[in-house]
Amino acid sequence: MNAPLAPPLKWAGGKRWQVPHIKPLWDAARATRLVEPFCGGLSVALGLQPERALLNDVNPHLMNFYRWLQCGGLGVIPNENEREAFERHRDRFNELALADRHSSESAALFYYLNKTGFNGLCRFNSKGKFNVPFGKRNTVNYELDWPAYKVQLSKWAFSCLDFSELRLEEGDFVYADPPYDVEFTTYSAGGFSWADQVRTVEWLARHRLGLD
Repeated sequence: MNAPLAPPLKWAGGKRWQVPHIKPLWDAARATRLVEPFCGGLSVALGLQPERALLNDVNPHLMNFYRWLQCGGLGVIPNENEREAFERHRDRFNELALADRHSSESAALFYYLNKTGFNGLCRFNSKGKFNVPFGKRNTVNYELDWPAYKVQLSKWAFSCLDFSELRLEEGDFVYADPPYDVEFTTYSAGGFSWADQVRTVEWLARHRLGLD
């Protein structure tokens, strides 16, 4: 097994620290498929390195980035850690969010904004515009060599659905990390309410583990 790749994005609530705790459970079920209904920054999938995975999130910009990374077609833009460039790229991203949010350019801009914006936040206003401010960091490490990610992600399936629409197979290893039950819910349109937390529990309870 190759050394795990680091998550390509800075993602709030990332679970990279949980991988050592999940791994013993995963090692006993490695022949199965890993399913993440809320895959976020991919820290768990990249840490466990499954051969088969179904990775889902309702954030369309996030999933667009992964799909272009998966096929090796991520667009190229100047990665400048400078406020004026950041605001210009943010305006362009918001234009594409309305016109062509599935493009490779949109994916490249999403990556740039994630790395350059404040604390890796992904936040949209009521009009659907990305509104995270410039990050003001002295140094930003931009990843420009993507082949290793293409190889790893090419094994996996990605989707952008409500978790309840995922088709689980008997025996799937499901790692579910839903958004926190806190006031901040603007990571996606509509947020994630207490009712959604209950729906998640009920959905997971119906999954058959396929254990003897």
